[in-house]
Amino acid sequence: MTRSALSTRRGALILMLLCTLQFLDIVDGSIVNVALPSIREDLGFSQQSIQWVLSGYLVSYGGFLLLGGRAGDLLGRRRVLIAGTTVFAICSMAGGLAMNAELLVTARILQGIGAALMAPAGLSILTTTFTEGGDRNKALGIWGAMSGLGAATGVFLGGVLSEGPGWRWVLLVNPPICVAIIAAVLILIPADSPERDKSNFDARGAILVSSGMLIGLYALIRAPEEGWGTPQTIGELATAAVLLVAFVVNESRVANPLFPLSILRVKGIAAADATQLLAFGGFVGMFFFLTLYQQTVLGYSPIEAGSAYLPVTVVLTIAAGVSSVLIGRVGTRPIIVTGALVSAFGMYLLSRIPVEGSYVADLLPGLLLMSLGLGAILVAVTAAANAGVPADKAGLAAGLLNTSLQPGLRSRSRSSRPWPPPGPRTWWRRGASMPEALTGGFSRAILASSIFLLAAAVIAFRAPNTRKASMTPGIPPAEPAAEPATEPAA
Repeated sequence: MTRSALSTRRGALILMLLCTLQFLDIVDGSIVNVALPSIREDLGFSQQSIQWVLSGYLVSYGGFLLLGGRAGDLLGRRRVLIAGTTVFAICSMAGGLAMNAELLVTARILQGIGAALMAPAGLSILTTTFTEGGDRNKALGIWGAMSGLGAATGVFLGGVLSEGPGWRWVLLVNPPICVAIIAAVLILIPADSPERDKSNFDARGAILVSSGMLIGLYALIRAPEEGWGTPQTIGELATAAVLLVAFVVNESRVANPLFPLSILRVKGIAAADATQLLAFGGFVGMFFFLTLYQQTVLGYSPIEAGSAYLPVTVVLTIAAGVSSVLIGRVGTRPIIVTGALVSAFGMYLLSRIPVEGSYVADLLPGLLLMSLGLGAILVAVTAAANAGVPADKAGLAAGLLNTSLQPGLRSRSRSSRPWPPPGPRTWWRRGASMPEALTGGFSRAILASSIFLLAAAVIAFRAPNTRKASMTPGIPPAEPAAEPATEPAA
């Protein structure tokens, strides 16, 4: 009887490596939040421009994910993974050493491009390495949990570093980790040959989709400040829509498309990605507004506010582990729907926050329920979105899945702006004190996040109910990872 890949030391190390990659990418989308005031004072950013320390990363990350995912299929996943990690490390170093605002923002934009190469390459390596049912469910479960863990711990890690050695270490901590990752990739991940002929690369499609995604994400980030109905916002969103429609038309006509539209015929993949988009948007919005509530109303320091999410990481990890086992028994759909409903109820409890709130009585119960559902959703959605995807399109599927995270991550970019924004707000009660007004606004925002989760539960009914032993047609069960002939002496 052959051993499963995940039961070997090499298989476990590969999974640990790939999960570290995903955690690093997600954390860097939020870790700079609490460091922004120090960065602004040190480098002379204006209130309007400081947001691009965070938004620049998110725009380029989201804009190049599809291209990064397809590049792995066409150029070789290990090669693209190493290239992306190298870019990420160099730009992190440049940003950490930046002496002016322009250099820091440029470094963050290029760092996002590196992350856009890393994330889909890592997930596609995972889905083509662990192909046996039990192995694959467990591996995808752990990988999926990294997104939630990254979102939950980013603020805490940023607070510890910025209030300790200084804001520059929020970025300077990355290069040593990246060097270790590259070394591990060279040792653990075998070189893979490109699956397709690259002589007719779809350059026009690459330009159209990247431009459309970049302009669209830029418009979404700027809209809350510029106004949703302004000519600038409408023009940017319309331009993005035209470019993306042109991309779809192009892909339906070229012989070697960057984005083969046939992948959308894989049963349930669109529903799974849409479910994650809504769910993660609700989760990250909740994290953002609840953190503001803790700091502006309850008076928590950045480290105290970040520490409030430590129980979330524990429950999320447990829920992810249990869900990865349940997938083989009940399938992904019941787990996604149940997880979304549990999380929605947890967020509803959090939306009832009072002005003089208590962490144990008013925050902890909702956080625990929310994290229980979050762990289940991220695990099951990752499995469902990769079910039935051919090996030569694994990178593309990974790019699609990671792209669906971006609207949720985008909401974190608003933390760089003052709160509350200037101007009247309908939720301010006449005669209400500032804490009352702020609490009312945060409460309604968190309630909206819970509605996002309810919508995700409805869409999840159309997601595939994956639970079969082999979830990728055309890929034989993985051979067990090779073990050394002899173990080194202790």
